[in-house]
Amino acid sequence: MMRNLLLLLVVLALAAPAHARTWMHRGGGSPTLKSLLLSAAPGDTIVIEGTVAEGALVIDKRLTLLGRPGAVIDGLNEDDALLVKADSVEVRGLTFRNPRRSNLDDKAGLKVANCTGARIVGNQFDHCFFAIYLSGAKGALVEGNTVLGRPGEEESMANGIHLWKCSGATIRNNRVEYHRDGIYFEFVTGSTIERNTTMHNLRYGLHFMFSNNDAYMDNHFESNGAGVAVMFSKEIVMKRNRFLANRGASAYGLLLKEINDGEIADNEFVDNTTGIMVDGCNRLDVRSNTFRSNGWALRLFANATSSSFRGNTFAGNTFDLSTNGSLMLNTVEGNYWDRYTGYDLDRDGTGDVPHRPLGFFALLVERQPYAMVFSRSLFVSLLDRAERLLPSLTPEAMKDDRPLMRPPGTTAKPAEKVSAQRSAPSSLLFTWLLACGMPYFVAHG
Repeated sequence: MMRNLLLLLVVLALAAPAHARTWMHRGGGSPTLKSLLLSAAPGDTIVIEGTVAEGALVIDKRLTLLGRPGAVIDGLNEDDALLVKADSVEVRGLTFRNPRRSNLDDKAGLKVANCTGARIVGNQFDHCFFAIYLSGAKGALVEGNTVLGRPGEEESMANGIHLWKCSGATIRNNRVEYHRDGIYFEFVTGSTIERNTTMHNLRYGLHFMFSNNDAYMDNHFESNGAGVAVMFSKEIVMKRNRFLANRGASAYGLLLKEINDGEIADNEFVDNTTGIMVDGCNRLDVRSNTFRSNGWALRLFANATSSSFRGNTFAGNTFDLSTNGSLMLNTVEGNYWDRYTGYDLDRDGTGDVPHRPLGFFALLVERQPYAMVFSRSLFVSLLDRAERLLPSLTPEAMKDDRPLMRPPGTTAKPAEKVSAQRSAPSSLLFTWLLACGMPYFVAHG
């Protein structure tokens, strides 16, 4: 009995972890940080002061690397400034500079390769090629980092936060500016991007491909070269994001290409060349979004199917809706359109006549882009009005049978509502006379 008890105590003693130590290191001091990373035991913490200019560093055991204010890791253009190859490593409070720049090798300020539970928190990345690069990582947390590239140097920049074949990642509260793509996902599953800000990136603020079961919430995407692109993925959720001022001939607030089973809700699209472009997508639920002051609010291609667009607000856009074909296999219903001129005699909050948001000129521009030069002409305006009242060229199914009289969430005084409803039929008659009669008087003097 006593022998078994002693054996148990020995086993417990061997299994108990040694007391973790905290090491202090000042850049340029002895021993070097490289030798300290080799000699430290798993579970230890290394606190860094000053600038560490030792070239490429590697962490291959469970460690915590903490930076005092002003602490810098300088990669001296040798390789990845810091490479993490062990599970449960935390890197916090450091500034990373000068990884090697190469268009053949993906070198980063901080790279995490084939490990679990990495925590990259509160760091700064100054003018790195790739800033944060996760490859084959599981359960990583990337939070509160500031990632700043150098404006105007396309050949020397890659992506700010880049994930390749990862799962269970959380990318939260980061700021990324002046990189190629702000945040990039490829073959990433079960991950979350939330409360990040990406601005002034050369290509996309957010770009992800072949990435399923991911959620993107409460992010701010502004003034990126091509906006945000989501491609070849399924079962995605995008909620409460802001897409602002993404302008250019090939720029989108949000480009959705071949997405299946997506939820796009409560987002804001303002001042973009195109708010949302939907190309080859199936079973999207697009609801409660705001489209304001865009060139095209919604470009819904004919190859999209079984998607619904409900409860959205369209106000102040040049074109509310555009398409490239006559097929309509989606549902557009119960949205607010500021161009709607119908009426609501039964006072149920929805229009009594359908609204046709696709005008003749929008259809013409989709097929002949150079026609845009006539966009402000009186004749085009009259043709659009006539087409909405007596459609002959636009797809018959491209209409909202239950347009909202007011944006969702707003109310009006009863007197205002009655007044608006009583005046609506006469307004509709005037619009019809203007659209049908004015061309005659213009032609015949």
